[in-house]
Amino acid sequence: MLSHLLTLAILAAVTPAAAPAKPPPMDYVEFKVADMARTKAFYSAIFGWEFTDYGPGYTSFVDNGLGGGFTTAGTPTPGGPLMVFHVDDLEAAFARARAAGAVIVKPIYSFPGGRRFEMKDPDGYDIAAWTQE
Repeated sequence: MLSHLLTLAILAAVTPAAAPAKPPPMDYVEFKVADMARTKAFYSAIFGWEFTDYGPGYTSFVDNGLGGGFTTAGTPTPGGPLMVFHVDDLEAAFARARAAGAVIVKPIYSFPGGRRFEMKDPDGYDIAAWTQE
């Protein structure tokens, strides 16, 4: 009987907890950048973001509930997932992106559920702006 209880206790200790019924939303993204002032000017010009600075090497933003930050600690490492940000007026955002010097990777195109365009930011990260239809 004691060995049976001990076995149950061991199994309970090593059995992982069940996954939540609904996964938590992604809520923060961080980019390494070379020039903080250039980065803030770029994203502010296109998306209208405001920033909260935490010293000269870190700033944060919030966009539609998604928080994020830019840091100068480290070397920019473009690649990885494509970050896609919602805008209300895609054509206006496209014009602002061109005016801000964005390298347009894919001009405005339609996809099921909306339209978007893709660009590179000043550090070479691929980002996109989209609107729902």
